[in-house]
Amino acid sequence: MSNRLLAIIPAYNEEECLKDTVTELCKKAPDVDYIVINDGSTDETRRVCIDNGYHFIDLPVNLGLTLGFQTGMKYAMKCGYDHAVQFDADGQHRPEYLNALLERAIEDSSDIVIGSRYVERRKEHTARMMGSRLITALIKLTTGEEVRDPTSGLRLYNRRMIHEFATRNDLSPEPESLAYLMRNGAKVSEVQVEMRERQADEG
Repeated sequence: MSNRLLAIIPAYNEEECLKDTVTELCKKAPDVDYIVINDGSTDETRRVCIDNGYHFIDLPVNLGLTLGFQTGMKYAMKCGYDHAVQFDADGQHRPEYLNALLERAIEDSSDIVIGSRYVERRKEHTARMMGSRLITALIKLTTGEEVRDPTSGLRLYNRRMIHEFATRNDLSPEPESLAYLMRNGAKVSEVQVEMRERQADEG
């Protein structure tokens, strides 16, 4: 049974981080394909892609994360991928966890698997975490399910979710769409991951 996984890497002005990110991804997750979505960058992101022979889609203007991610999902659907994962260009996400996310999706028949910082660790009691706690509470209230790390950008989607994101214009890679999909039957799982601090980037 095929389980082809595509890493979608939205990139806006990521010239300083992109090469390290793609190099690490290819080294630590060699079975994972990738596509860089150059979202109308005004720096040398496009040149980094060309000079290093990266697989990339070049958007002529900055469309923002939602449309950039949708572009990646359209590519994933067109190319017949079984799963797609949102993977940040700025070095925050760590590729060694991608196989664990994929395994969970297969084992649990999950539609979405979140790389969560808070499955095995408790959230800090800081102002920064207040928003995350509030979103968790709202999702619990509206869906009856608990998502410990709703703001994590490291999310893996199955073929059904790829189709939803590729063909609809009302979904975004944000917590509100996560809650909407859960209310409409999407099964969500979480896998404990560690993340790095964001490196230099503009968005």
